[in-house]
Amino acid sequence: MRVNTKIRYGLRTLIEIAHSADPNGVLQKDIAKNQHISLKYLDSIISALKLKGLVSNSKGRGSGYKLTREPKDITMLDIYTAFEQIIVVECINNKGFCERATHECKAKSYWNEFGLEFRQLLHKKSLEQIMQDTYYECKDLELAP
Repeated sequence: MRVNTKIRYGLRTLIEIAHSADPNGVLQKDIAKNQHISLKYLDSIISALKLKGLVSNSKGRGSGYKLTREPKDITMLDIYTAFEQIIVVECINNKGFCERATHECKAKSYWNEFGLEFRQLLHKKSLEQIMQDTYYECKDLELAP
């Protein structure tokens, strides 16, 4: 599983906006400069965040961006779904994708559970928590075969 660039940059953009104490919000050019994101690419990120209702212009067109909610009320699920739908396997969301979808599929319940747990994992971490977390280095993580 791989988290795409828009999700990663979307999170960085929200952190940049949340850290600002400026009542006029953060200008897009400042976000781009501070986060090393091209203005053109940031346009699509800001658009998705606005469409999801996570950010808004503080005083209309050409003004800075502000969060629409407190960082504690924005979850990683909100951020993730601003850019991607959560589709673990196609047959769960699209019944016509697989002929086994209407019959008993032994794997279907696992994929449903996986999708639910993934959503719960994203939902339990707020933007505020992410901003407060300290960086830690992961040692070699090994999964049992």
